[in-house]
Amino acid sequence: MITPPHTPVVICGAGAAGSTLALLLASRGIPSTVLDRRRDPLGHPAAHVINARSLEIWREVDPDLAAQIAALSPPISEINLIRWCSTIGATPLGEIDLLSEPEQLARVRSHSDFLISHVGQHLLMPLLWQHLDDEPLVSFHRGVAVTDLVTDRSGATLRTGSGSDTAPFVIAADGANSVVRDLLGITMQGPVLARMASAFFRSPDLHPHERPLLTWIYQPGFAGVLIAHADDHYILMGTYVHPGQPIASDPDRYWRDALPRVLGADNTYDIRSTGTWTMTSQTASSFRSGPVLLVGDAAHRFPHTGGYGLNSGVQDAHNLAWKLDAVLNHRADDALLDTYEIERRPVVELFADHSVRNHFTLDAVTKHFGATNRALQTVTSLMGRAPLTWVPDALAARASDHLIRAGLARTAILGRDTARARRIRDRAALAIPDQAPHFVSTGLEFGYRYCGPLIADDGTPPGSTDPEEVIEYFPSVVAGGRLPHVPVDVGDDRRSILELVDRSPVVLTVVTTDPVAWLERLDADLISPLEVTTVDVGAVCVAPESAAELYRLTRGGAVIVRCDGHIVWHDDRPADQSADALHAFLAQGWAQLVPARAATADARTSRSTE
Repeated sequence: MITPPHTPVVICGAGAAGSTLALLLASRGIPSTVLDRRRDPLGHPAAHVINARSLEIWREVDPDLAAQIAALSPPISEINLIRWCSTIGATPLGEIDLLSEPEQLARVRSHSDFLISHVGQHLLMPLLWQHLDDEPLVSFHRGVAVTDLVTDRSGATLRTGSGSDTAPFVIAADGANSVVRDLLGITMQGPVLARMASAFFRSPDLHPHERPLLTWIYQPGFAGVLIAHADDHYILMGTYVHPGQPIASDPDRYWRDALPRVLGADNTYDIRSTGTWTMTSQTASSFRSGPVLLVGDAAHRFPHTGGYGLNSGVQDAHNLAWKLDAVLNHRADDALLDTYEIERRPVVELFADHSVRNHFTLDAVTKHFGATNRALQTVTSLMGRAPLTWVPDALAARASDHLIRAGLARTAILGRDTARARRIRDRAALAIPDQAPHFVSTGLEFGYRYCGPLIADDGTPPGSTDPEEVIEYFPSVVAGGRLPHVPVDVGDDRRSILELVDRSPVVLTVVTTDPVAWLERLDADLISPLEVTTVDVGAVCVAPESAAELYRLTRGGAVIVRCDGHIVWHDDRPADQSADALHAFLAQGWAQLVPARAATADARTSRSTE
């Protein structure tokens, strides 16, 4: 046994989601045991987009942690170009410059203390693991693989090569190929889109001048994307449809030959690692099975065309951490944990829809020279089904190579100097500006919202993947949404109003311009065991009048925020006109999840009928 006595949570997997959950629980005084099958953190970059919202969540663990992660990202002026081309160094088909609209960048900067960042997972994970090692409330064990799982009413027992571990709650954070999920019999639902292979390498002379963040490359022998990383490192990703193809079966030899051919023979290439993965859009049939809850890639998988895989896992951890705190430390009903899936599933499905849309919208550029993701998905699907699965592997691999070469043959025209070639390049270039939602999705980054019994229904429609709503975030007070950021002065410090939200799961923060009136109207007996604290917008905000207008508080209303910074209720009317509505919402939405509150309400009802 490696779980210390009385440890309430065992987390299987120390990726971004599992590590974040352990650190969030520790920040709430809850010990956990973390098990990971790896002995060393991931060295091959997978995710590289870090949303500002993720940095806000890590700030709740420790402001220094968020600052350290943000510091790993190069300045935005070095990661602003997205380019489409046939060969490196040739005139590009077109590009998107993320700095081309200074006004939009200024708006984005006003939404948070952080900006979206470019941090390879190979840089992020050693930092998170170091914080796990340094945290006294986390017992972190490397090189431990789960082999079996048994659940009952008291919790779950995990079997590993080191023995067995029992805890009231187990978290499956063990990735896309989750062993824990499979042991529970939970299935993944959704399509396979493509099979991907990648090489991580260093090439100091590849981009001597301008260095795009992403370069989409289309050639007769290769189609994929080049991602720039720190210290002259890169990831080059391509596709395959059968595991017997050299890119998957003999990756070292394949990439040694492919890098000079695809990127240029005059450059040097030091290959650090290679990998393969399956691009899917899949969601688990359930995020919970008794005492076991799924987070991150164990619960949902997205295409990389959106950057929501890692970030959604961090959000999962954020949503779940305070609910575990409420159950373990504040007598909340175990049913509170059911709201984790109720709230998170629609959000991850929205992210998945956006990512899939981006994946296929790329075809608007590439259809003019024949290399489409829609065709790739069709071939990938066919190769995974009978009767093609009956074909001997060697023959299937050769046939797959032929299919890919045939599919990319028309890309040869991109390098020609003919009238037809120029027309095709021009048509492709016209479609490139419409790819912007792939790379700028501020509206989803900050605008996702939760629904369910803990959130009042204010009539706000669910999120959208409409390009305009994806690109632009319009700060507003929406039930279930994150409290919009405004700067506040606390002593000599300039901070975000999000940092003033009380982090106790049984404390609701009342954001208002009239704290006295709201405290008088919020009867402690009626809301017990919940408590309230207030944030006086007029007293703390740097620009109190504009903050009051943003939060719709000019008439003395209130915005009620729970401990994770999400709005549960709001009303622009003063306390004497709307506090009763708040009481009614809390009695309906929260009472059933907090036994002490339910008991108080029952006793009050009994007295009123006597």
